[in-house]
Amino acid sequence: MFTEIAYAMGPASQGGGQGQAGGLMGFLPLVLIFVIFYFLMIRPQQKKAKEHKAMLDGLKKGDRVITSGGIYGLIEEVRPDTVTLKVAENVRMKFGRGYVVGLQGTEDE
Repeated sequence: MFTEIAYAMGPASQGGGQGQAGGLMGFLPLVLIFVIFYFLMIRPQQKKAKEHKAMLDGLKKGDRVITSGGIYGLIEEVRPDTVTLKVAENVRMKFGRGYVVGLQGTEDE
Protein backbone atom coordinates (compact mmCIF):
# COMPACT_ATOMS: atom_id res chain seq x y z
CA MET A 1 0.00 0.00 0.00
CA PHE A 2 2.67 2.53 0.93
CA THR A 3 5.05 1.31 -1.74
CA GLU A 4 2.91 2.83 -4.51
CA ILE A 5 3.04 6.19 -2.75
CA ALA A 6 6.80 5.88 -2.29
CA TYR A 7 7.30 5.14 -5.99
CA ALA A 8 5.03 8.05 -6.94
CA MET A 9 7.05 10.44 -4.78
CA GLY A 10 10.43 9.28 -6.08
CA PRO A 11 12.59 11.35 -8.45
CA ALA A 12 11.56 11.40 -12.08
CA SER A 13 13.79 9.58 -14.53
CA GLN A 14 16.02 11.85 -16.63
CA GLY A 15 15.43 10.07 -19.89
CA GLY A 16 18.99 9.15 -20.83
CA GLY A 17 21.17 12.28 -21.03
CA GLN A 18 18.51 14.87 -21.78
CA GLY A 19 18.83 16.45 -18.32
CA GLN A 20 21.71 18.72 -19.31
CA ALA A 21 20.02 19.87 -22.52
CA GLY A 22 16.87 20.60 -20.52
CA GLY A 23 18.93 22.79 -18.18
CA LEU A 24 20.32 24.76 -21.10
CA MET A 25 16.84 25.17 -22.54
CA GLY A 26 15.83 26.79 -19.25
CA PHE A 27 18.35 29.60 -19.85
CA LEU A 28 17.30 30.16 -23.46
CA PRO A 29 14.41 32.54 -22.61
CA LEU A 30 16.72 34.63 -20.39
CA VAL A 31 19.33 34.88 -23.14
CA LEU A 32 16.64 35.78 -25.66
CA ILE A 33 15.25 38.50 -23.37
CA PHE A 34 18.74 39.96 -22.90
CA VAL A 35 19.38 40.03 -26.67
CA ILE A 36 16.07 41.80 -27.30
CA PHE A 37 16.78 44.23 -24.43
CA TYR A 38 20.22 44.98 -25.91
CA PHE A 39 18.92 45.79 -29.38
CA LEU A 40 15.89 47.79 -28.21
CA MET A 41 17.38 49.71 -25.26
CA ILE A 42 21.15 49.59 -24.80
CA ARG A 43 22.39 49.89 -28.38
CA PRO A 44 20.26 52.95 -29.32
CA GLN A 45 21.34 54.73 -26.12
CA GLN A 46 24.99 54.09 -26.88
CA LYS A 47 24.54 55.35 -30.44
CA LYS A 48 22.82 58.53 -29.23
CA ALA A 49 25.55 59.17 -26.63
CA LYS A 50 28.21 58.69 -29.30
CA GLU A 51 26.49 61.19 -31.63
CA HIS A 52 26.13 63.72 -28.77
CA LYS A 53 29.83 63.41 -27.91
CA ALA A 54 30.77 63.93 -31.57
CA MET A 55 28.56 67.03 -31.70
CA LEU A 56 30.19 68.42 -28.54
CA ASP A 57 33.66 67.77 -29.94
CA GLY A 58 32.73 69.61 -33.13
CA LEU A 59 31.48 72.82 -31.49
CA LYS A 60 33.14 75.97 -32.81
CA LYS A 61 32.80 79.72 -32.53
CA GLY A 62 29.76 81.04 -34.40
CA ASP A 63 27.57 77.93 -34.00
CA ARG A 64 24.00 78.49 -32.85
CA VAL A 65 23.14 76.04 -30.06
CA ILE A 66 20.48 75.23 -27.50
CA THR A 67 21.24 74.22 -23.92
CA SER A 68 19.47 71.65 -21.77
CA GLY A 69 17.80 74.55 -19.95
CA GLY A 70 16.24 75.79 -23.19
CA ILE A 71 18.54 78.78 -23.73
CA TYR A 72 19.38 79.58 -27.34
CA GLY A 73 22.67 81.30 -28.06
CA LEU A 74 25.61 81.90 -30.34
CA ILE A 75 28.95 80.44 -29.29
CA GLU A 76 31.48 83.18 -28.56
CA GLU A 77 34.23 81.04 -27.04
CA VAL A 78 34.92 77.32 -26.74
CA ARG A 79 37.12 75.88 -23.98
CA PRO A 80 37.76 72.24 -23.06
CA ASP A 81 35.05 72.17 -20.36
CA THR A 82 32.95 75.28 -21.03
CA VAL A 83 31.37 77.33 -23.79
CA THR A 84 30.49 81.01 -23.65
CA LEU A 85 27.21 81.87 -25.35
CA LYS A 86 25.97 85.23 -26.53
CA VAL A 87 22.27 85.16 -25.72
CA ALA A 88 21.48 88.86 -26.31
CA GLU A 89 23.28 92.10 -27.07
CA ASN A 90 26.00 92.54 -24.40
CA VAL A 91 24.81 89.39 -22.54
CA ARG A 92 27.19 86.44 -22.40
CA MET A 93 26.69 83.30 -20.35
CA LYS A 94 29.12 80.51 -19.59
CA PHE A 95 27.87 76.89 -19.67
CA GLY A 96 29.41 73.50 -19.17
CA ARG A 97 29.99 71.81 -22.50
CA GLY A 98 27.79 68.87 -21.55
CA TYR A 99 24.76 71.15 -21.18
CA VAL A 100 24.70 71.92 -24.90
CA VAL A 101 22.12 69.51 -26.30
CA GLY A 102 22.04 70.42 -29.95
CA LEU A 103 22.75 72.76 -32.80
CA GLN A 104 19.97 75.23 -33.53
CA GLY A 105 20.54 75.68 -37.23
CA THR A 106 20.96 78.77 -39.38
CA GLU A 107 17.50 80.30 -38.96
CA ASP A 108 17.25 84.00 -38.05
CA GLU A 109 15.88 84.79 -34.60
